[in-house]
Amino acid sequence: MTLARHVISSVTTTEIRYEYLRTIGRNAFLGSHGNGGSTTAYVVETDRGATGWGLPLYDADPGQLLGRSLAELIDPEQGVIDPAAEFLDYPLHDLAARILDVPVYAMLGAAGSPRVRCYSGGIYFDDLDGGLEAIRANLAQDHAFGFRDFKLKIGRGHRWMDTRAGLQRDIEVTRLARELYPDAGILVDGNDGFTLNGLFEYLDGVADCDLYWIEEPFAERRPDLEALHDHLQTMPSRPKVADGEYDPNVEHVLELAREGLVDVALMDVTSHGLTAWRRTMLLLKAEASPHAWGQPLKTLYAAHLAAGLGNTPIIEGVPGPGYYVLEDGHVVLPETPGFGLNLP
Repeated sequence: MTLARHVISSVTTTEIRYEYLRTIGRNAFLGSHGNGGSTTAYVVETDRGATGWGLPLYDADPGQLLGRSLAELIDPEQGVIDPAAEFLDYPLHDLAARILDVPVYAMLGAAGSPRVRCYSGGIYFDDLDGGLEAIRANLAQDHAFGFRDFKLKIGRGHRWMDTRAGLQRDIEVTRLARELYPDAGILVDGNDGFTLNGLFEYLDGVADCDLYWIEEPFAERRPDLEALHDHLQTMPSRPKVADGEYDPNVEHVLELAREGLVDVALMDVTSHGLTAWRRTMLLLKAEASPHAWGQPLKTLYAAHLAAGLGNTPIIEGVPGPGYYVLEDGHVVLPETPGFGLNLP
């Protein structure tokens, strides 16, 4: 059945709950992230009884969409085509794929595998309250959940500890993770909490840990990234540089990628949006890994993006049940229509 035969009959909202495996602690800038919460999802229905749902990019008045043909709002080949419907990017992708009876990743082109490598994004500064044993326990819990790769928050000396002591703790935590999980991909995330010299000292302290990437060590300043690029050439194994999550100037990130200063673009999966990612991926001269922290549902979205558009070797996992299937470090996408989830 074509999308043109469907007319938007209602757009409603509903609250969905999400939980983490545990209370998530601090990072370089922010306090405790809690143990979960609730968020608003939009539900879009058509006059033929089709339904799609998902997180909005932002909240807006859906009244102007009522009575409109679905084909005027979304093109399966491009994404959302009417700016008035942009905020319903994910619900409309879900709806269109359900009507076409395909998974979203297939509608996007199926350029990648439906088995998507996924790291745990939940290793924060819990050692500040529970010592290194807390880090050890968190890693073990996430491994038992199904993760095989881990992203560690670093930058304790920016706000929570003395600069020197925080740097040493960052090094200690990184080396502990490598010791406990010698085969894991170890990623680190500074949340813009480092100076250039502090970052170099950290990298020298973990040079033998074979980091997968270093994420957002500082704001996307070209001179600092150029200096980092040169420093990384001296390491035994060169980690990738991942950036572009926090309030990005997307054109600037794309230019840094063209210059070889950013290896992985991180624009958020919902703040940037799926339609925007479909356009951005065509221009990106680097890998992608859309930021997904906050809600486990965003990990599912990132997995469909990776499986659909390709060029995304690994995605961020929000440790929490109910929204995606994780097997041996990979999100496994079902061959069911849409994003594969009914409203919880």
